[in-house]
Parts: sequence; C-alpha cells; structure tokens
Amino acid sequence: MAGLIPQDFINDLIARADIVEVVGRRTQLKKAGREYKACCPFHDEKTPSFTVSPGKGFYHCFGCGAHGTAIGFLMEFDHMSFVEAIESLASSMGVEVPRSESDQPTRRYDELFSLMDTVARHWQSCLKETPEAVEYLKERGIDGSTAKRFGIGYAPDGWSNVLDKFGKSEEAAERLLATGLIIRKDNGKHYDRFRDRVMFPIRDARGRTIGFGGRTMGDGEPKYLNSPETVLFHKGRELYGLYEARQALRHIERLVVVEGYMDTVALARHGIDFVVATLGTATTNEHLNRLFRLTENVYFSFDGDRAGKKAAWRALENALPQIREGRQIRFVFLPEGQDPDSFVNENGADAFVKLMDAGLPLSEFLIQKLSSQVDMDTIDGRAKLAEMARPLINNIPAGVYRELLIEGLATAVGLTAPKLEKMMAAGQAGRTRSEHARHGTTPRRKQPSASGGPSVVRRAITLILNHPEAGQKLDNEMLAGVQRAGVDLLSALIETVQSEPNITTAGLLERWRHDEKGRHLGKLAAEDVPVDEDFDPAAELAECLQQLALIGCQERIAILIEKQRVTGLAEDEKSELMRLIETRNSMK
Repeated sequence: MAGLIPQDFINDLIARADIVEVVGRRTQLKKAGREYKACCPFHDEKTPSFTVSPGKGFYHCFGCGAHGTAIGFLMEFDHMSFVEAIESLASSMGVEVPRSESDQPTRRYDELFSLMDTVARHWQSCLKETPEAVEYLKERGIDGSTAKRFGIGYAPDGWSNVLDKFGKSEEAAERLLATGLIIRKDNGKHYDRFRDRVMFPIRDARGRTIGFGGRTMGDGEPKYLNSPETVLFHKGRELYGLYEARQALRHIERLVVVEGYMDTVALARHGIDFVVATLGTATTNEHLNRLFRLTENVYFSFDGDRAGKKAAWRALENALPQIREGRQIRFVFLPEGQDPDSFVNENGADAFVKLMDAGLPLSEFLIQKLSSQVDMDTIDGRAKLAEMARPLINNIPAGVYRELLIEGLATAVGLTAPKLEKMMAAGQAGRTRSEHARHGTTPRRKQPSASGGPSVVRRAITLILNHPEAGQKLDNEMLAGVQRAGVDLLSALIETVQSEPNITTAGLLERWRHDEKGRHLGKLAAEDVPVDEDFDPAAELAECLQQLALIGCQERIAILIEKQRVTGLAEDEKSELMRLIETRNSMK
C-alpha cells in the first residue's frame, strides 16, 4: 500500500508552489499589474480572460469559469490524476512526497516552522548577551534597528547549545535534524551545525524562518555556512531579504541581486530596501521567476573581481530564457576590491544608485564579453564571435528583444541582421512548442453568480478567501441558526482556517475543488478586495458575522412572535424570545 499523502503536505506544497511558473511553462503569460493574463488554454478566445494570481496562488478564467491551483492546472492541462499532479509538482520543487498509513501526517510542517522561529528568537536574545558579536556588527556598520529588522542573532560557541535546549527528547532531536540545525555523527549522536557565528534567518514569502546563514566573526572557515536542503529550505528557490523588501516597499519598481547577507543588510541600512541575495548558489530560473513576478527591472551587482565577473556571466546565461519585452536586466560592476557592503559604507547610498543607473544592459554585457575574447579586427574573430553567440541567442524566446539583440550583434560582426538571424536559426535545435489543442478540454458553460445569498455572505466568503488568516479568531457559533444561502459554506471555511492556521487561498480552493458548494469560490477569490490604510480584514469579517447573527436573531424573533399570536409559546420559548430581543437590542 502506497499510503496516504498527508493533508498538511498538500497545503504546504500549494502554498509554496509558483503558480506563474507552472502555468507559464505551458501558456504564454503577460504581466498585467499584480497578475498575469493570457488567452484561456481551456477554451477558444481572442481576448484574454484567463488570469493568474501569484499572490493568491491560483488561476481563473472569467470566460469559461475554469479555476484552480497549480495542482488543478496540472490535472486539467496535462491530464494528470490528483496524485500524479502532486508528485509532478513536488518533483519540480525538489521535494519528496511523504506517505503515511493513516490519516495522521508524517510530520506537521507547522511544527518545523515554529521550531525555526523559536530558534531564531533564541539566537536574537543570545546576540544581546554577547558584547563581542554586537561590537562586530557595529564595526560592520549594522545598527540595532537594522539587526532587529532582519532578525540577526548569534549562535554561541559550543557543540550542543541548540541540541541541549531544543532537543531534549528523541522526537525533538528528529525535528532539529529535519530542519538542519543539528548534524548526526556516524555513531548516531548529534552536534550543533552553527557555532560561534552571527546568524541571519532566511524567511519565506510569509515571513516564516526556513533556514539560516551563519558568518564567522574571525578567520574561521567556511566564512559563511548555510542551512542544508531540507523540507522547508531549498536554496535554489529562496532569496535572502525578499521578505524584508516586500515589507518595506508597497510597490517594488526594481530589485538588485547581490551575493551575500552582509551586502543585503548594509544596503538596507543605507535606505536601499530593494535588494536580495542568492544563497551561496548561482542565480537559477526559479530565482528569476520570483524576481520577475515582483518587478520588470532586475539588477545584478557583483564584486569587482574575476569571481564577480564570472558570477555575472552565469547569471546572464541563466537569465536568457526569461528575457522578453518589458523586462530589463542590468549588470552593475563595482570597483576592483569592492563589494556592495564596503562600497555603500564608504561612498553612501547615492553613489551606489548612480552605479546602478549606469549599469550595463544585458545585451551590451553579452556583446562586450564575447568581443573581448576574440580579435574583432579579423574576419575569423568576428565569425568566432557569431558562433559563440549562437547558443546564447537561441536561448532567448522569439520576440522583439531577440530581434533587437541580433541587430546589435550583427552590427558588431559586420553582417546584416537577416543574414545573422538565418545563421542563428540554422544552428538552432528544433525547439517545439506545446500544442494547446491536444491538451484542450470542452469549453465549460459560464457559471451563475456565487452563492445566490445576500451580499453580506458573499462579502464574508470573499474576504476569508483572500485573507484566510483573518478568520482565525472569529466566533463561528454566531452563524448557528442563520438561514441564508451560502452560510453553511462560510461556516465550513471558517472552521477550516481555524483548524489549519497556515492554509492559503490556493489551499482553500483546492480543498473545495470537487465540492458542489464550492464550485464558485474561484470567481470570488479572483475578485479584488480594495485595500486602504484603514483596511482590517479581520475586523470586517467580524462585522459581517455580526450582521448575519443579527439577521438570524431577527428571523427567529419573527417566527416566535408569529407562533405566539397563533398558538401561544411554551415557557422555554418565552424565555428564548426575551433573550433574543435583548441580544438584538445589544447588537444594534
């Protein structure tokens, strides 16, 4: 027996999946504000009505009504079963699908998130008690408010500080092992991974600690030590400082990618909040997907040495398949011997921003780099340049950007653009596009409006879909006895978000995907909820429940009064009527 896939794993998989990447691999998406649009892959249309919401983690077609999560899209588009879609999505994210022989999950991910946050807070308190670590940060130009904002801490020296404090039972030690906080020896015993290091917590998009980076304060090696790959942390997907940048900026116009934790923190210390760092790895496609979901202007800033230029070239190679109209990538090279940390501390924020503004566009960097490797004064050298550029150009999607880059390259080589493009095409492997027709399904009829119930029910359901966390402290008992269409669905949604605090919009949609009552949730989740400075989804939800409770109270009063007129009331009904009248008056 293969065993059941734990529900909490499914919830977490949906929450962490990049819906734009999943859909974008199969359908050409175009950014439209905070969302992406396309012609629907599930029915024929000329005007795009298919939207993908990266923030909410789902897609919805306003034409045919198709909607769902990354799992649902794989099932519909690739004709996978539910289990196949989960396994495919998990595999693309580098996650192994756990199984259990009962309804109990093999490991609750929320316990692991809670452990990581607890350890992060512990190390923050250790920092305050360690003058040497505080002084080290001050010397590096990091003040207390910046350290607090990034949650910087200190892991004391010693082999078992974390193990002794948080791994007192076998089960607790297993959780530490699962999160990479301890290492198992060959003899079965354990020791702390991070010792005598300044600690930088790595947070996911929801602000949960998923890993750590530790830096020595002296000459110890390695200088930086990262958490290993775990069920929570995949360095090829995560970007340090992205959560903090999104918290600091309402609208992100551009993002600069640096190499280290200290670079990120130092720039933020000087007011440059639009900065993230890769985690000891080259920039990956998944990194770029996340960056371009937030902005169309990405800058790479590298050290001014040979290693920095090599890293920049790797970033360029990985970025080529992501290039299309509207997206801009620039490369910022610092003076020899400088990194963003040292440069901004010596020269200030304005000087760094000026360097960014003067950064090399990707096209110029590509041509300059290749030209420097050949003799441009000879035919042989220019021919070699064209040959070196061919595999790079062929990685760029067809479009205006590719054509313009070929024109620039043609000028450098001394050919006409059509001739060079023909040569490029001749060397290109037969790249095939997905045939949408063979994946298509019969167009669905447009569904009627959401619940047919009063607007207050619809509003409450829309709020809880868009802000699941807002329903955690609601009193669900207030809906008892309320006879309104959609109230039973609203009550079930509240019960779900309260029993599963980490569930997301996409997770709720996936839960109700096959439920008749929830067939219109996708349309409601796709609705924009206006947000202003005073917007409080929890307070508004509570007000909706108050209104519904009042409606239910008034309806019950009307029933009892009518019964009193016709047949009279029993003593318990008289008491109920008095109590309801008092309740109604207090609620008005």
